[in-house]
Amino acid sequence: MSFLYLLIALIAVFGHSEDFLGTTLLSRPLILGPLVGLVLGDVTQGTIIGATLELIFIGNIKVGAAIPPDVITGGVLGTAFAIISGKGPAIALAIAIPVSILAEIVISGLFVFRPVFNKRFNQYAEEGNFKGIQRLHIFSGSLKPLLMGIIVFLALQLGATTMKSFLDLIPTWVQSGLQVAGNMLPALGFALLMNLMFNKTVAPYFFLGFMLASYLKLPVIAIGGFGLIIALLVTQKPQEKTIANEEDDFATETEELLADILAIKPRLSKKNIRSLFWRSMLLEANFNFETWQNTGFAYALIPVLRKLYLTKQAMAAALKRHLQFFNTSPYGSTLILGITAAMEEQNSRNEDLDEESINSVKLGLMGPLAGVFDSLFWGTFKVIAAGVGTSMAIKGNIIGPILFLFIFNLPHLLLRYQLTFIGYHTGTKFLQDLAKNNVMDRLTKGASILGLMVVGAMPATLMNINTPLKLGSDKSAVSLQAILDQMMPAMIPLGLTFLVYHFVRKNVKTTYLLIGLLALGFAGSIIHLFA
Repeated sequence: MSFLYLLIALIAVFGHSEDFLGTTLLSRPLILGPLVGLVLGDVTQGTIIGATLELIFIGNIKVGAAIPPDVITGGVLGTAFAIISGKGPAIALAIAIPVSILAEIVISGLFVFRPVFNKRFNQYAEEGNFKGIQRLHIFSGSLKPLLMGIIVFLALQLGATTMKSFLDLIPTWVQSGLQVAGNMLPALGFALLMNLMFNKTVAPYFFLGFMLASYLKLPVIAIGGFGLIIALLVTQKPQEKTIANEEDDFATETEELLADILAIKPRLSKKNIRSLFWRSMLLEANFNFETWQNTGFAYALIPVLRKLYLTKQAMAAALKRHLQFFNTSPYGSTLILGITAAMEEQNSRNEDLDEESINSVKLGLMGPLAGVFDSLFWGTFKVIAAGVGTSMAIKGNIIGPILFLFIFNLPHLLLRYQLTFIGYHTGTKFLQDLAKNNVMDRLTKGASILGLMVVGAMPATLMNINTPLKLGSDKSAVSLQAILDQMMPAMIPLGLTFLVYHFVRKNVKTTYLLIGLLALGFAGSIIHLFA
């Protein structure tokens, strides 16, 4: 079994290596669950457990300094122990939730620890030692996957037999309680997604998605198609154009500079610009709580800087510029990298250029772009991909995880690649044109419409919460669930989702909500309120 445990630990290493792979969602339970199942000889069960955990942690995203529970470690161990013990998804979630919370503490500690390397990064920059920066970026980034892989291996090696014996002792009524709680937990994920998009303007689309799923029984993929059509129709309405002012976030002060850039024959080749795309995949590898993505940004630029600056002094100055604080959405990062490459190219030609303008543009763009691209990818593409993927995987269909990756990463990688060249060739003019035509606002609204329709369908299609209560005497008893279904199908899942959303809006910690839902489901099962 030790060899199997090693393979499972390597799956955890792979999941935690996503920071080297461009945040492509390869670390999600929907992907890692089937891999664990493959190692343990039960792909179907691994797929079902992965889908179950995906629903629970669907709103589990890292935004800014908010580090969510570590679903990678929790999901891998939960899936492994559930399959080894022969138990189902209920046991997997009982293990995954506490493990995820504990692992989050370890990872947060690592993010606090990583800044100890900043002095060495700065020393390498002073020396113009780009190779040292590259090596240290990769080394520091490798600590998390290696550390968590070791933890997973030790947990399996030392605890698998004990855990199996313990799980065998769990009585049926406890397992039933866990099953009900597991059916409730997706409400938290849906509520977290709603918190990203839900407002009075687009709220009707949430209920439209819910009604299409609950009354017409349409699958999530069909509702996503309707949502796309509606979003296109709504956002094609004429919009009042706005004129950017001199203090626009898109750095209008660089217009003349960028015009000069476009007028000069470029020194950077397509290969150089393409390297920005590939290296941007490692943007978050060395994420930390002090300088955030700075070393990832510098790492991505190094091939460009090597082409532009041939002396150590010039290289050192450039490296120091890009080791300053930086943080944005990884999905829009290549646009900033392309613009920065163009400005660095101009700087290498023009000694009179104010080098501070390069960082000014970077800092001015990273905030607005983070809001747009996080909303687009976390709030739309991920929601659609997860809705389609989990609806299939929850039935044991391995096509679900494949579609999940395809739906999310096809637009992700295509857009990320194109933005690299757009940023380099057109600079901030591209963003100004978008702003003048309200493209950003229309895109955000369309994404919210599409995302909310899919989220609205999820409580009706992916949450199975019923009440076994009956009204009346034995012979004339009427099922309360039947009455509720006549009034509105999936009323309990919808009501629970909005209850959790209320607490999310009140800034109640996710951990407390997880525990609360577990307690509600467990207690409801014991008193036969829910089934």
